Formats: sequence, structure tokens, C-alpha cells
Amino acid sequence: MLHALLRFGHLVGLMLMAAGLVGVFLADIRTRQARTLPVFAEAVRNIALFYDGLVVPGALLLLGSGTWLIVETHGGRSFLEVPWLAGMVLLFAFEFVEGNTVTRLYFVKLRRLTAAAVRAGGGRFTPELERLRAAPVATFTHFLDLPILMLIVSLGALRPDTWLHFLVGAAAAVAVAALLAVALPRLYAGDPVAMAASTVGRTAQ
Repeated sequence: MLHALLRFGHLVGLMLMAAGLVGVFLADIRTRQARTLPVFAEAVRNIALFYDGLVVPGALLLLGSGTWLIVETHGGRSFLEVPWLAGMVLLFAFEFVEGNTVTRLYFVKLRRLTAAAVRAGGGRFTPELERLRAAPVATFTHFLDLPILMLIVSLGALRPDTWLHFLVGAAAAVAVAALLAVALPRLYAGDPVAMAASTVGRTAQ
């Protein structure tokens, strides 16, 4: 019974984390579309809502249930001899550390600078906020979250008995993240719909 409950908790944690990361991804896309400060500020608030409300609780639930399941099933360090399980643990540890350092610090600073720009009035982006929006490292690590999660899920579902799946999947995840980090900002920089919305917003002000 305990094992079944742990597996259920693990599944719930995965669902929460996946839903949160998708929400963060979409809200981040919205920030890149936004040409007016109020729209941008609302998208930043949504990022914080998805991250703190779904991603963090899901990650903690995954950590607790996953650790218990590994100890119960494998014990000690024997799980390191199972490529798919060791790969999942390694990727989750990377995501946990990266998400609570680079990504979280970026979003906390983004929220602080956005709030300062709103308080300053005028509805304009400050130079500091513009520079932060274009930060390359934080953009890349943010776009890496979903591909890494997909790789973790594929390892758990397919359970390969070699490290080839892990290595190929990791390379593909990095390539996808790099492509998104380069292509999406350029795509929305010239989005005619976003530019039209910006013009309407400035006229209304």
C-alpha cells in the first residue's frame, strides 16, 4: 500500500511540475510579445504564480517520493548501476539546482525591476529591465527546462539499459533549448500583432 501511495505521489508531483513549467514557458513567451509595461508586468506575475504555485511544490513532492521509492526498491547506491534510474536522478538534481539558482534568481530580479518600473510611472521599460530581458544565460536555462523534463519522462517510460538514450537525449535537449533561445526572441521582436498592440497601448495612454 505504501509503495502504491508513493508512486501516486510521484505521479502527482510530475503533473504539478509539468503543468507549472508549461505555464512558465507560456508566460515567458507573453513577456517577449509584450510591448507595453502593464502587459509585461502581468506576464511576470503569472511566471511567479506558476513557478511558486506549481513547479516548486511538484519538485518537492517528486524529490520526497522519488527518494523514498529508490531507497525502498534499490537501497544504498545500487541505483547507480541502473542507467535509466541514475540518469533520471542526475537530470532531476541538475534541474533542481539550476531552477533554484540561475532561473529563480533571474525571475526574482525580473519581478523586482518590473515592479520598480511600474512604480516609476510613465509606462516605460527601464534600461536595467531591458538588459535583463535580453540576458542570454537565463534565457537558455529557462528554455532547457521542458526538454530536460521530457528526457526524464522518456527515461522512466522506456527504461533503457544503456547510457546511449541519456546521452543522445541530453544532446537533443541542449540543441532544442539553444534553438528556442535564439529563434523565439527574434520571432517576437518583429511580431506585427505585438507591435500593433503596442501602438494601441501608447495611443490609449
